[in-house]
Amino acid sequence: MRRLQLLRDVLGAGEDHPTVRELVDLLGGTPATTDERLVDEPAHVSRRLSFASGGEVVLHDGAVVAVLLHVRPTPFARTGIDLRHWIGLAGRRATLDGLSKAVDARPRFGGRYAYFERDGGFVRCIFDGRWREPGNLVELAVTLDQPGRACQPDDDTCSVCGGLPVRGAASDGLVVDATIAALQRRRDDGLLTETYSPAPLADLRLLHRSGLMERVESQLECSACRRISALTLHREGPATFVHVMYDEARRRPMEAIPPVEQWGDASRIAAAEEAMRYLDHRPGSWFLARDPDGDLYLESRYVRSSMVDGSCLVRLDAAEVEGYETGGAEYLDDLARRIDGSRPWSQDSPFGRRNLHLDRGAADLVAEFTTAVRDHRWVAEQRQAAHRRTLSVKD
Repeated sequence: MRRLQLLRDVLGAGEDHPTVRELVDLLGGTPATTDERLVDEPAHVSRRLSFASGGEVVLHDGAVVAVLLHVRPTPFARTGIDLRHWIGLAGRRATLDGLSKAVDARPRFGGRYAYFERDGGFVRCIFDGRWREPGNLVELAVTLDQPGRACQPDDDTCSVCGGLPVRGAASDGLVVDATIAALQRRRDDGLLTETYSPAPLADLRLLHRSGLMERVESQLECSACRRISALTLHREGPATFVHVMYDEARRRPMEAIPPVEQWGDASRIAAAEEAMRYLDHRPGSWFLARDPDGDLYLESRYVRSSMVDGSCLVRLDAAEVEGYETGGAEYLDDLARRIDGSRPWSQDSPFGRRNLHLDRGAADLVAEFTTAVRDHRWVAEQRQAAHRRTLSVKD
């Protein structure tokens, strides 16, 4: 347990701190490999020291942010580390229950990790298979950042998105066109997805050049580490690039995108004319759109609890289309109420089973719908802003 305490004590300490030097000596003294790179923009320095013992130390700008203990062989370690020397457990035979007893904390779960919170840090573990069965433990790590809520430091070297953004030869900031091209290649190869991107990657440059937005951002999710790469072009100032997790990505400031006629070139405007189109909405309740084939799509808000709400996107079936053609917006009001009462976030709900937001194969369709209704949202926001300015002048 003395060594487990040491793992927690090194977090936040500089490379020359006595506790860090002690840890490095215990892991083998001289790293087998070292990876150093700039991460994000504005950039910080990520340094990863990998030891033949199976341990790794990750530093950001010279301070320790994570220590990893691999219990299985790795490219830099022929055998896994022996956890008996660190937490008194039998290496890869350890189960989640055994780890819970060793660190004296109850397990929690975030993303692909099980973890324990202790003394201002987190003990994180990865299993290959059932975590209750011996032999499935792959890795144990101690980190400063909460798994599932914050990017994990060892993801700096992710094989898919770890090389982004693209920088110039002098490392003086990112190269926008090259970064966009790299994102597009990974997206086209299925390695990144932009389902919930505030602005489609293909529109990023056009929107920026229009000068209509203070900041315009594209977000793409990594299929390997699940981080989201956010590339932001600013009206004033250099481009920025960050890796964030889903919750943080949704909290980032997002401006509504103006109608395509105000910023698109001829080909982009022509493409928009052939795309899904906004038809109607009820403020705070639902949006309706039609695709080029005539199919109708309804996105309806629902309330899951006093703290959580969401939206359900469905393609209207024949009976619902007939109901809309007969009853108009009042029929959709009733349909939205039925969707809300059906628990549409669950596959047990007939609407949940149709909810395109829950269908990963419908990502392109969801993106089309989002594009169709956002123009109307932008116009509404501009009108509201103008109304507020008028009231301010009267006051």
